[in-house]
Amino acid sequence: MPKRVLIVDESPLVRAGLKAVLATEPDLVICAEAGTRRETLQLTGELRPNLVITDLTLPDSAGLDLIRGLRARVPEVRILVCSLYDERLFAGRVVRAGALGFVDKRESIEQVIAAVHRVLADQVYLSQAMVERVLAGLAGRRPYPCDLVDQLSDREFEVFGLIGQGLATRLIAQRLRLIVKTIESHREKIKYKLDLPDAAALTRCAVQWSLDPTLVNRRFPDRPDPG
Repeated sequence: MPKRVLIVDESPLVRAGLKAVLATEPDLVICAEAGTRRETLQLTGELRPNLVITDLTLPDSAGLDLIRGLRARVPEVRILVCSLYDERLFAGRVVRAGALGFVDKRESIEQVIAAVHRVLADQVYLSQAMVERVLAGLAGRRPYPCDLVDQLSDREFEVFGLIGQGLATRLIAQRLRLIVKTIESHREKIKYKLDLPDAAALTRCAVQWSLDPTLVNRRFPDRPDPG
């Protein structure tokens, strides 16, 4: 029987592109499409797809939150993240949240198809460069500098990213389905962990990081130099 695939992305154009690509595979069938977290959870519960391919940016959810929600609702579902975000910064977090793979939207069609089949075979899919970084880390070597936001928890990381997108505290709370006081607490923890003096500094850093998510081993503008 063909494997059933649910495609999740806020852009109808991206969904159509992925559908066209996967339609060439005789062992796959697109069972549905979704553009929000709510639709995704509902369709996953009703249709029980073998694979969910999802972006990390949805209008009513942060990506890590959606992954956790999918695994809680349908534990056996396989999840592949297809995103423009930097794999180096996000791959580890999405795998820990419950996804089996991460593929860049800018990859070739062949690579996307390879990622789909690997995840459907219950194997983890990451780029070769990312695999080498992981292995180097296990061997005790650090072939690349550590991003300053690595020290944030997954929830703090989500809040930081949404601050960088320009969302106010109340909107972040709505997006993550949390109360405002909880978001304010996360903001304080982020400021403490990143050594930022005030809310304005936090916003500037989050916006800078969102514009350049490959920011690694460099000081945020408001972070004091220990030297």
